[in-house]
Amino acid sequence: MHRERIRHPGLQSKVTTALEASRHIRDGMTVGMSGFTRAGEAKAVPLALAARAKEEPLKITLITGASLGNDLDKTLAEAHVLARRMPFQSDPALRKLINEGEVMFVDQHLSETVELLRTHQIGPVDVAVIEAVAITENGGIVPTTSVGNSASFAILAEKVIVEINLEQSDVLEGLHDIYIPKRRPYREPIPVVTPESRVGVPYIDIPPEKIVAIVVTTKLDSSSTVLPPDDETRAIASHLSDFLQNEVARGRLTNTLQPLQAGIGSIANAVLHGFIETPFHDLTMYSEVLQDSTFDLFDAGKLRFASGSSITLSRECYGRVLPRLGDYKSRLILRPQEVSNHPEIIRRLGIIAINTALEVDIYGNINSTHVGGTHMMNGIGGSGDFARNAYLSVFVTKSIAKGGAVSSVVPFASHVDHTEHDVDIIVTEAGLADLRGLAPRERAREIIDHCAHASYRDALDDYFDRALKRGGQTPHVIEEALGWHARLREKGTMLAG
Repeated sequence: MHRERIRHPGLQSKVTTALEASRHIRDGMTVGMSGFTRAGEAKAVPLALAARAKEEPLKITLITGASLGNDLDKTLAEAHVLARRMPFQSDPALRKLINEGEVMFVDQHLSETVELLRTHQIGPVDVAVIEAVAITENGGIVPTTSVGNSASFAILAEKVIVEINLEQSDVLEGLHDIYIPKRRPYREPIPVVTPESRVGVPYIDIPPEKIVAIVVTTKLDSSSTVLPPDDETRAIASHLSDFLQNEVARGRLTNTLQPLQAGIGSIANAVLHGFIETPFHDLTMYSEVLQDSTFDLFDAGKLRFASGSSITLSRECYGRVLPRLGDYKSRLILRPQEVSNHPEIIRRLGIIAINTALEVDIYGNINSTHVGGTHMMNGIGGSGDFARNAYLSVFVTKSIAKGGAVSSVVPFASHVDHTEHDVDIIVTEAGLADLRGLAPRERAREIIDHCAHASYRDALDDYFDRALKRGGQTPHVIEEALGWHARLREKGTMLAG
């Protein structure tokens, strides 16, 4: 069956085992692997690398689109294969080694990685490992459920290993739109003018002689771990819906809104799911990861078109969507992440961006990445690409965590990924703070009054009142600004007393 998927006759002889293919990767190399948020990752060659590392010295720099599925980051981390990892991850075992200092993690905006590779500021990529549904007659690689950085990895690498996954539906062919910007300063504007714009080709165009090995696999993507909406996420969705309906009433938007983007995870997915119960219709998405909510909105007749860089679904949604992928195909595009996350396109299309915060401070600074200011969680991902350039930059979070021991609204963010200048709206289950056009002192009042949990609101009021007495454009009691985080570390709770 794999011969039907490898349509270039000169490449049939390149089929080999994962172990033999992996021998093109040697100690000290930089490897670019497909995979974007648990979708479309190469599934066999990484395991072969982990097995080899038990017998020989083997450490690599691994660059992907985003996180890998099927516990591959875990397997590679525990085999001590990874010397350096970029630009995003979400695995607890890898996270542990990052925070212990064994793996050097480079946390990057997802639109920037291949720009740095293309201009030789990082890299070069020695070997690219790309999962594909097929290889065309001219040697073009047809990706599976993600594009991510795969196209540029294959173009820039000296050697390319392709994993042909027979379990991935051949209906995926034709879904992708591979457009590679020219090198600067001779780059032309990227001609994406609507989420539906097709501007490239449906395969990764490389010389077929670069493909040095082909591995046949039969393993599906991991399902996502998104949780169904709960009372808090439904409340967040309701607050945001009310806000957007008010924007429509004031003539700033119509009921078709602007193209939507939502970050990965249960909260953002639940918020988008909440749009089903609203008057909004004929919606479009220009996003990175197309999650369960994308297809829920399609099925509810609310969503007209969705552009992304990967499809990552829960087990239940996979079972419902994959057999019907042909029904959705005409309304979907998967693009390279440097296009899906391109700041100029995001600003020009006027995206409504909805991303998740770990914590927010009273002035609107957002921490998306670091627990307690020091320990990496997952990474900034594409949230910065969208937040700084969106028509509306929205951050959502539950107001408390760890059973109330942690307040998501704090006097001062322990790490800042998105400054107050890039944040328009903050929403928790307690309420919504519209920060547009407000000075820092006004922002603090909005955030405390509308977003903080009741059990922490008095303490935030007290801090802010005492900070005001010290003065300043952005008042702080500087010696106490991180006091809540210190108390959490010492006593296991941010609550005083």
